[in-house]
Amino acid sequence: MIITPYTTQSAQGKSNLSKLAYRFQLADSSCREAVSAILQAIRERGNEALLEYTRKYDSPQMTLDQLQVSETELQEAYSQVDAKLMQSLQLAKDRIWTFHEREMQQSWILTRDDGSITGRLVRPVSYAGLYVPGGQGGKTPLVSSVLMNGIPAAIAGVKHRIMVTPPNAQGMVHPALLVAAQEIGIRQIYKTGSAWAIGALAYGTETIPAVDVIVGPGNQYVTEAKRQVTGRVGIDMIAGPSEVLIVADHTAKPAFIAADMLAQAEHDPQALAILVTTSQDIADRTIVELEKQLKLLSREDIARKSLADRGTILVCGSLDEAMDIANDIAIEHLELMVTDPFSWLPSIRHAGAIFLGDYSPEACGDYVAGPNHVLPTMGTARISSALGVETFLKKSSLISCSRRAFLADAEHIQNLAKLEGLTAHARSVAVRLDEEK
Repeated sequence: MIITPYTTQSAQGKSNLSKLAYRFQLADSSCREAVSAILQAIRERGNEALLEYTRKYDSPQMTLDQLQVSETELQEAYSQVDAKLMQSLQLAKDRIWTFHEREMQQSWILTRDDGSITGRLVRPVSYAGLYVPGGQGGKTPLVSSVLMNGIPAAIAGVKHRIMVTPPNAQGMVHPALLVAAQEIGIRQIYKTGSAWAIGALAYGTETIPAVDVIVGPGNQYVTEAKRQVTGRVGIDMIAGPSEVLIVADHTAKPAFIAADMLAQAEHDPQALAILVTTSQDIADRTIVELEKQLKLLSREDIARKSLADRGTILVCGSLDEAMDIANDIAIEHLELMVTDPFSWLPSIRHAGAIFLGDYSPEACGDYVAGPNHVLPTMGTARISSALGVETFLKKSSLISCSRRAFLADAEHIQNLAKLEGLTAHARSVAVRLDEEK
């Protein structure tokens, strides 16, 4: 049996729940040290170090003048992408764009009766770095990452969107990635990946400009590099392996449940697929379906290891208990395969994205539904949100005190400043009062 189901009240069930609730992990010490050395090399030696790493791990013959994708490569990419894929890209682009337009925040001003003006000025960052993973050496181009990273930045008004992605051994980027980038207005693309690409974006090199925000998924080296440059730049999140939790009652379809668990499991041996169900029968039939469907996958070995090592099936006493479990785990993708899923929506407090009903598989959200698929993992949905337009925005406070308001507030300002021992603060008010005399 690839996964052994347990009841939530059993000793093993309670142990599993405890581990799931506290699963946040950073990279191991060897990864941290390796990334630190890479970032230092990029910071100190710029292009020289960037080329060394790119040649060693991706493209042995890469030269400095090949580092940026050329205009010729951009133009030729269109001839290598078929019409059906173009239609799918356009559909995904339109859906994602329409959804994220609703996220745009506006500046605002509040005027008080005493003539003072306060407010918030919303402005985009100037430079955004968009990391797009290579996808099995360029064989499986992650075009959805281009759209999910680049569209919110465009809507925010970011002037410079810099995309980096690992080249293949021949020093090329898959044409589908180049077409997807151009379709959303990105033309500044560099052939470099992993931690050294993050370093280049964070610190800049002679070729790649330093950016203000870095977004996009990647392996543990990319994730650790983003963590280490946080503060120098903003980032979207510290992301772990992909994960799904399916809450199912007795009406759920085991074939659908198994298919959606496998959709996560095929990502990575560390991916996490969980079923919490009120029905022992559903649990048992799902296990049968998992075995049946595994044999149909091109990534069977990866999915099988993921399920064997991390897959979890728990049988609980009620849907109320299931929702409490979902909130404790705070999963990246939460699927509700229950009768009237919308009636349970008020019970959900923590989840990266929520998929309601039998015909809302997580794959819809990955590609064409519209909401962003860059989501908090490892329980961080308790405190953070999906990548969105706001990731690329910053807010400045506006304060304009009228003379009348200043005179009315002066005593209060001085009282608070003196209490905190900040005499210069109090004095900055006093000198203005002296001027009034």
